[in-house]
Amino acid sequence: MGLSRTYFRHPGRHRVAVLVRHGLLPIEVGIAHRILGGARTAAGEPLYEVLTCAVQAGEVRTDTDFTVNVPHGPGALAEADTVIVPAAHEPDPAFPFGTLEAPLAAALALIRPGTRIASICTGAFVLAAAGLLDGRRATTHWAHCEELRQLRPQVEVDPDVLFVDDGDVLTSAGVASGIDLCLHLVRRDFGAEVAGSVARRTVVPPHRDGGQAQFVRRPVPAPGMASTSAARAWALRHLHRPLALAELAAQESMSVRTFTRRFREETGVSPQVWLTRQRVERARHLLETSDLPVDRVAADAGFGTGASLRQHFQAVLGVAPSAYRRTFRAAPPEAAQGAVRSSAEV
Repeated sequence: MGLSRTYFRHPGRHRVAVLVRHGLLPIEVGIAHRILGGARTAAGEPLYEVLTCAVQAGEVRTDTDFTVNVPHGPGALAEADTVIVPAAHEPDPAFPFGTLEAPLAAALALIRPGTRIASICTGAFVLAAAGLLDGRRATTHWAHCEELRQLRPQVEVDPDVLFVDDGDVLTSAGVASGIDLCLHLVRRDFGAEVAGSVARRTVVPPHRDGGQAQFVRRPVPAPGMASTSAARAWALRHLHRPLALAELAAQESMSVRTFTRRFREETGVSPQVWLTRQRVERARHLLETSDLPVDRVAADAGFGTGASLRQHFQAVLGVAPSAYRRTFRAAPPEAAQGAVRSSAEV
């Protein structure tokens, strides 16, 4: 399989191999290159080296009317610090039968112990067929979660999230959630400032919580229908203080009852739930980018006390604010000069 050659050419960068198969979705392959490949130090140096590889180097079919020439074979997997497996839209024993063809199994066997592995969309079926998801929480595209659950009962399938971070194995839902996953990897490896910079250049939200639902069954507001967007914008400017439902409704000149109904139609959640999520996001940002004490973070985010912040943070994210700060604190410039070699070093 050509293991004698050196695939990655830039020592010091975090090495990422994207393993593609026939029927690949070009957008999913592009996500890894655009997001991870776009991460830079303050001096503009790339933090990742991203290569695309296949079980056999050469022309790979896509789900469109063009093919992709993949120059690298599976040997790149043996050198990678992170391996990403996108979806493929051609018949494959991994999906939906839960088995691996011998060449793909041999390729996956090249991955070194301790390498971080991630999937986008139904790429999770490859990880599941390889036994990498057994005993773990994972997700995939919402339309195929039940298939994965039945195919691999050993996997705790969560259909209601954008991505799942289980340490050295991560899975994401369909297509666009691959952006969320890759931004999360950048955030985890090099901090929120680097991830935010990539997001700004890509013109995408810097962070969508992995626990956010994949989709919300709600109608699109009809043209001309009164919106609650002005109230939401006003609330974001006043998160530091208590906000009553009547105050929010007054921003749109609506009754509380009408406002609550419209708000849920437009966001999929109640105003109270939305406010709590925004306060948690404000607290996350402050924990990542400042040295403010937890009590001050709590006050600025509108939780009032450190105890209240800890309670809501634990409920939403499953981690204490102090632990979150240690994990996601923006990496100092000197730390960002070299790549994080594995999730164990994060």
